[in-house]
Amino acid sequence: MIRTALIGLGKMGLSHLAMVRTCPQVQLEGVCDPSAIVLDALRKYTDIPTYKDYRKLLTERRLDAVVVATPSRFHGEIVRLALENGIHVFCEKPFCLDPEEGRALADLAERKGLVNQVGYHYRFVGAFQEAHRLLSGGALGQVHHIRGEAFGPVVLRRKSATWRSSKSEGGGCLYDYASHVIDLMNYLVGPPTSITGSTLNRIFSRDVDDEVYSTFHYHNGASGQLAANWSDESNRKMSVKISVWGDKGRMQCDRQELQVYLSDAALAQSAGLRKGWNLRYTTDLTQPVWYYLRGEEYAAQIAHFVQQIAHGAPAVSTFRTAAETDRIINDIRADATALPAARQPQVAEAGPPRPWRLRSLLHAAR
Repeated sequence: MIRTALIGLGKMGLSHLAMVRTCPQVQLEGVCDPSAIVLDALRKYTDIPTYKDYRKLLTERRLDAVVVATPSRFHGEIVRLALENGIHVFCEKPFCLDPEEGRALADLAERKGLVNQVGYHYRFVGAFQEAHRLLSGGALGQVHHIRGEAFGPVVLRRKSATWRSSKSEGGGCLYDYASHVIDLMNYLVGPPTSITGSTLNRIFSRDVDDEVYSTFHYHNGASGQLAANWSDESNRKMSVKISVWGDKGRMQCDRQELQVYLSDAALAQSAGLRKGWNLRYTTDLTQPVWYYLRGEEYAAQIAHFVQQIAHGAPAVSTFRTAAETDRIINDIRADATALPAARQPQVAEAGPPRPWRLRSLLHAAR
């Protein structure tokens, strides 16, 4: 049994609690959260040891692994202490607000030979995994464009602040929504070398962005577009879609299905598909899990973490790949806030009205 602890009992933390506690290969050794109400409820209805101080949990319990599901600004200090104590770490996304900190933690985990994983669960959706297989095998030929989108109804009015609406806590559409798309784009075609034309707009939020748009540029001349909006009322829940164009075909992928058009018969046959249009459903590509909660991908990523610890399974979402996503997030913010003079709005100097302008003003005033 893998002796595991859980730190952070918010929305994702409680989801992880349900999955970790029922995982056949895991023994839950303790949980940690600053909320007395949550811990009192767990003490009343379960026999799980509870802690308010994560330091005591990580140093006093004999642990093999820990799941960290706190707000992002706490990730660095908790993950570092766990790694220094020889504990395998699963950490929720986004990984670190400072990309340098994320890279340093990746270095530390790799030096110690510890399993390290970040909760970008879309990498465990069957349709996106199939898209990765096809792109890795060159089914689309030379990729020249990718577009990633995420839309959903998270912030639809002005409301009281939470950590998700605070810039210093790692909130906002860029960190909470767009990070998933950025990570998927990295997973499918690799990270961009530069970023331009970024826009971070506020619709209802005061401190953070509600929509994100950016252009990616890749080393081989390919381009990419990112579009994310968590104030889109037309979507019932979060919707993520990736589209990829190559010189031998194109694909469009979301959580439900993968649509692929292949123009090269030989490439199509080697990929196990046919020339022309192909349709693959996530339900046909997804392996069953021991516990269904919100989608198979959530349990699948925990199962993968366990398999890495128990059997050395190849890593899918690591600190290293998550730090690269953090780097791109940081670059988008920098690009959006460092407006060059050419992009600054031009304001004409005031002067005496010209005759035609004066006539227009007088006409409008009638």
